Amino acid sequence: MGFVTPALLAGGLMVVVTITIHLAMRRRPRRIEFPAIRFLRQTRERNQRRLRLRHLLLLLLRCGAILLLALALARPTVRGSGWLGGEETPVAAALVFDTSPRMAYRHENATRLEAAQRIGRWLVRQLPRDSRSGVLESRGGPAHFSVDRGAATQRVERLAIQPAGRPLPEAIERAVALLKQSDLPRKEIYVFTDRTRAAWPENRLAPLRTRLAEAGSPEIYLIDVGLDDPINSGLGGLQLSSQVLARQAPLRVTVPLEHVGPETDRAVELFVLDQEGHPQKRGRAMAHWQSDPVGSLEFPPLYLGEGTQQGFVRIVGEDSLVWDDTRYFTVTVKPAWRILIGAPKPADAIFLVEAIAPDATRQAGQSRFDCQVIPFDRFNEQRLDDYASVCLLDPPPLAEDAWKRVADYAQSGHGVAIFLGHNARPVAAFHHGAARRLLPGDLKRQWREPSYLAPHDLQHPVLAKFASVEGSIPWQAFPVFRYWQLGPLDPGVVTIFPYATGHPALMEKPLGAGRVVTMTTPISDTLHPRGREPWNALPTGSLEPWPFVVLSNELMFYLVGRGDTNLNYVSGETVVLPIGTQLGSPLVLLETPDGQRIRQSVDQNTRSLMLTSVQALGNYRVRAGGHAEGLDVGFSVNLAPDATRLARYDRDALVAQLGNDHVRIARNEGEIRRSVNVGRVGYELFPGLIVLVALVLGCEHVLSNRFYTGARPAAAGLA
Repeated sequence: MGFVTPALLAGGLMVVVTITIHLAMRRRPRRIEFPAIRFLRQTRERNQRRLRLRHLLLLLLRCGAILLLALALARPTVRGSGWLGGEETPVAAALVFDTSPRMAYRHENATRLEAAQRIGRWLVRQLPRDSRSGVLESRGGPAHFSVDRGAATQRVERLAIQPAGRPLPEAIERAVALLKQSDLPRKEIYVFTDRTRAAWPENRLAPLRTRLAEAGSPEIYLIDVGLDDPINSGLGGLQLSSQVLARQAPLRVTVPLEHVGPETDRAVELFVLDQEGHPQKRGRAMAHWQSDPVGSLEFPPLYLGEGTQQGFVRIVGEDSLVWDDTRYFTVTVKPAWRILIGAPKPADAIFLVEAIAPDATRQAGQSRFDCQVIPFDRFNEQRLDDYASVCLLDPPPLAEDAWKRVADYAQSGHGVAIFLGHNARPVAAFHHGAARRLLPGDLKRQWREPSYLAPHDLQHPVLAKFASVEGSIPWQAFPVFRYWQLGPLDPGVVTIFPYATGHPALMEKPLGAGRVVTMTTPISDTLHPRGREPWNALPTGSLEPWPFVVLSNELMFYLVGRGDTNLNYVSGETVVLPIGTQLGSPLVLLETPDGQRIRQSVDQNTRSLMLTSVQALGNYRVRAGGHAEGLDVGFSVNLAPDATRLARYDRDALVAQLGNDHVRIARNEGEIRRSVNVGRVGYELFPGLIVLVALVLGCEHVLSNRFYTGARPAAAGLA
């Protein structure tokens, strides 16, 4: 317990005056002769004892009233910080503002950030004289104290919505570090928030609570500028069928719908930019928004011309939060990638060709791959640089020159796939020279225990497509009867996935600037090969071999160097844009969504453009060398899906997560003033003590009237 005005406790000494007056005015009995005094002696003694008890009770009530009044005037507090000084003692204050796109929600003609700025300016003026204040925002950046109140107010006024915001706990940790730089004993943190769950991720609250405890638990005031019942319809992250398309292949665009509030119907339109950059409407659909579940909207397939194609999806009309009404996208449409497939005979490649370039898509001109199958005896006749990738199906021991050409092709930056089978004999022929450069290890023996493919880590680009159906892939329906077991793998070799026995099935080996993927069982065996047992049933299992089809396509896509191409980014991410061609100049022209043109340099070694922490949303274009034969690529930047989610964090749960003792929530200036008063002074007992003083004085008045009026008849009787 503390006291706001402890000097007034000296008023308790007035109790001495009360006792003195009480004793001086005490009623003294008169001596009166009475003939029958001996008969009234017992009555007199009984009356005297009663009078002494009454006088003592009155004395206690009067003394108690004075002591309680002195205590009340001293303004005692409970759980306060009065020992750090009074209400006007200077403080070190950090004002933390959430500047994420959620704070752009507009209500009563003001965004949540504007409401926070208005309160922030008022709060800076209310800080005690000689206080130090710093203004921080959730996007990050250096934290420092402002030189004076005017500078702090200007900093608050200049705050703006930032697309790439960081969680508020990170900003609060920076505020704690800032307050440690001040030698003022009283430290306060004011957090301006809409109290949405996205701003307070669960995994960051426990570390923040630990940091606050280590910093001595500074007082934290959460200024809640959000709404309990927001209404908003928005678009989630776009889902594209592919970011790199073959000519005439359809682009399928799906967009999740996110909503809070009453159900509603709104139109959503899809636009594609023409060669001049003007949007052309290519689709429109009515969407029904409801809170849970929300669902998604899929547009009819788009058929786009070759080159870089950009567009956006937009909700028709505006609502209270416009930041999630538009989503941008970029795709690249290319001619079919040429794949050279070496096989013992052309018929051995039928399964792979039909998996990656089905006859129906080839006839329609929509195939992503253009496959050319060459027998191994004609393999040296082909110029490998004319192809995007090379596949060797069940290769026999080739001439050293053939192996060397493949190894040099991979080392120059291309992708090679090798599927080992029964033709890999004698094994010693694969243990030296260029063949050994390509393989991930020495061939040991053929493993004849039946097994099946058993991918468990789906992070590799070859397996990423399986993530959405993980757990329902019938690998056991496509058994592997035989495969090659390898010796110790070379350094740098990665096992993409194993067999159920644990032996590696598909491995990747980096070779120079390229990559070599090796599978230890072939994909060319029919169900009943002539003169021998099949090695596996991957393309011929008892069920529809869709896992084989997906795996083959993703593997080829990875080998041609486009499986890891990303043209669509989240605001704040680092953009790495492959250029692909050798430029005459290392400089390119970057066109931003707001029309600016900025010169950027390209890394000539990696042939890519790297841009760190791209913030602005929209479609970007990178050009060089003129429009006819020059470079023309692009990328898009969108908000993270949770950047505009308005679901609120429960008030009591948030306070409990941060630590109940030093966290208070307020919504307006009056609540802030009361909360700050409690934080600086504590909970005052003055109102309760004044009520108690009134009760004691009332009791004293009633009892004194009864005692003194009742004493007169008794005295008269004695007389």
